[in-house]
Amino acid sequence: MRDIFGNPFRPEIFSPSWRTSDSIALASQMYASRDFSAMPILADALQDAGCDRADILDHCRDTSLMHVRGCWVVDLVLGKK
Repeated sequence: MRDIFGNPFRPEIFSPSWRTSDSIALASQMYASRDFSAMPILADALQDAGCDRADILDHCRDTSLMHVRGCWVVDLVLGKK
């Protein structure tokens, strides 16, 4: 549930400047293939783009989560949310 909905008590703020060609390419590839093993790399790409949101970066780097299509971070990167 956390992978899809994130924190329902805190609205997500996502800067359009974080949607770089690298972050969009990574998110698109994961969304299409349903292989989310590159989530830590997405965190690095978002951080390189200036993202300093711990909730976003920590979510991407959390290897204990089962990331699935509909992941709130991937959807934010792709502009689906």
